Order: sequence, then structure tokens, then C-alpha cells
Amino acid sequence: MPAVAAPTAAGASTATAEPPAAAAGGALRLAPRALYQEVAERLRQAIFDRRLEPGSWIDEQKLATEFGISRTPLREALKVLAVEGLVTMKVRRGAYVTEMSREDVQQVYHLLALLESDAAARVARAADAAQRAELEALHQQLERQARHREAFFAANERFHMALLRMAGNRWAEQMVTDLRKVMKLNRHHSLFRQGRIADSLAEHRALLQAIAARDGAGAARLMRSHFANGLEAATPA
Repeated sequence: MPAVAAPTAAGASTATAEPPAAAAGGALRLAPRALYQEVAERLRQAIFDRRLEPGSWIDEQKLATEFGISRTPLREALKVLAVEGLVTMKVRRGAYVTEMSREDVQQVYHLLALLESDAAARVARAADAAQRAELEALHQQLERQARHREAFFAANERFHMALLRMAGNRWAEQMVTDLRKVMKLNRHHSLFRQGRIADSLAEHRALLQAIAARDGAGAARLMRSHFANGLEAATPA
């Protein structure tokens, strides 16, 4: 894991840059984000990349040494990830990467289906030509990445988040963003199952057809079915 730049003083939890100062014309120059935020992003990516496995204990001393920082910003970063659901804090035992149970997976998919089916209906009823073209272009990226799993995952998330953005409910968009982070903890990702990528592409194509036809009810139904199929693939027998 790449090293994080060390703070100027041990235990500092903010970036090493100078504090905000007035720039020319009286405008404020904003300081870079706090060090703990940089650390949180590195830990988040390590979790998503499975360099920190679900259920594993997080060795704070080892990570602090590896990053070249004190444990203060590291602990602040772990608090951020705990709020996101990626890390579980256990009394007198420390921090662990959250491990998803079957029930956890079912609950996450249930909420995603509710939020994204509502968004699909809204977009189908109100999307303009430019928005429909954007969704079609994102789907074409999916088609091109069908043989490249990690690139497909990223393109799939861009498609779904674009749909949420177009629906115009920023609270739903934030909730889905957080839920999709947690969903990446599942050891049995829905797209790992043989044939699921091809099925997912077919479901996206049907959804785009419903959006093009301005069929809000049909788009919502197809999105719910999309998540039901994903959940079936994500929960092993």
C-alpha cells in the first residue's frame, strides 16, 4: 500500500499544508483535506481491493508504521469507515473489517431495490434526450467491458449512479452511495456467478427500452427484478 505523507508533528490529524490564508483579491485559499480523510480513503480502497479482508482485525500499530503517521489520524479514519459501515469497532478488541452476513446482504439489496426502482421510474417519466443518450452511452461501456470484470464493476456502478443523479433526489443518491460501499464487502459478489454478467446486460437493455418508452411502472418493475436476480446470485446456497 503506498505510504501516506507523514504530518509535521506526531499525532497531527490534519494535512501539513499551511492554514487557509487570504489570497489575492481577498479570496480564501482552502487548505487540503485533513490527513485522516486521506488515510480513510487509503483504508477504504484496501478493503475494496481485499488487501484487508472482511472479518479481519485491523492492526493499528502496523498500519500507522506503514503509513508513517501516528495512531491519532488512523483512529479518526477508522471512525469515518465505521460510520460508513465498512469497519466494526469492538469494545476492548479494536477495529475489524465488517463481515457481511446473509441477512446483511438481503437487507442491502432490499433497500437498493426500493431506492433505485423509484429512481428508474422517475427517470423514465422525465428524462430528456440528452439524459437518455448518456445512459445509453454508459450501457455501451458496460457492453465493451463484459470480459473485464473489474472494469465492468466500475462501469456498472457509473450507470446506476447516473440514474440516481438524474432522478434528482440527493438524499437517495447519498444513501445508495453508502449502501454500494457496504455491498462491496460481500464475499459472494452478484457478478461473480457464471453467466450473471450476460444476464445483467440483458436486464440493463430491457430497462433502457422502458426508459425510452417513458414507461415508469415498467422501469421500476425491471429494476426490482434486476436486484432480485442480483441478490440470488450474491447469496450462495
